[in-house]
Amino acid sequence: MTALPVLYSFRRCPYAMRARLALLYSGLACELREVQLRSKPQALLDASPKGTVPVLVLPDGQVLEQSLDIMLHALHASDPDGWLAPTGGTLQEMLALIARNDGFFKQALDCCKYPERHGATAVRQAQSDAQTWLAQLNERLAASGNLFGRKPSLADMALLPFVRQYARIDERAWSAQPWPQLQAWLQRWLDSALFAAIMLRHPAWAPGSTGIVRLAAAQDAPGGAHSAAPTRRTP
Repeated sequence: MTALPVLYSFRRCPYAMRARLALLYSGLACELREVQLRSKPQALLDASPKGTVPVLVLPDGQVLEQSLDIMLHALHASDPDGWLAPTGGTLQEMLALIARNDGFFKQALDCCKYPERHGATAVRQAQSDAQTWLAQLNERLAASGNLFGRKPSLADMALLPFVRQYARIDERAWSAQPWPQLQAWLQRWLDSALFAAIMLRHPAWAPGSTGIVRLAAAQDAPGGAHSAAPTRRTP
């Protein structure tokens, strides 16, 4: 039996979420190892000393330690709906938007999530930065309902978990914001079968665990996981 890639993941980590989204969509089967971040298994640390998730260990021993690298690996293997070929932009433009999300917005998001760790001035600036970023995303979505054209793309999946995190800080305040396109976009994906599948709960992995938790199976593509993308609804 051919060995499966091994994915070390943590259910609520936004980086791990987007890796799982791409893997499940692509139909690239892997062994899912849910880890407890307060008690990281030695196998994870042996594969990736940085000790963060996600980490994908390929059967040939190659280790992918960055969520975006895992997404690109999965999509280069199978991309049935063309997430790497948006109808309204280029791959390089998507990567630039993702880099801005992972830098500018993620820094503001962390400050908004944990205001007790920062001074009042820093928190006010972070809130302003986050709202500016999210308003820009709302404008991008107004034309077509997706970040780069008529259909979902790599950018939508890469940003989705981080917008979700912001929305969960204060759901009442989120609902009151003047971002109808962004709010509708997020809710469509949260309600999708694809998102539900990547958020299934699994017990923490331990060496010697019996049975393999498969994040995806080859038969899921092309007729299964990726087809769960939601239909746009008018906000």
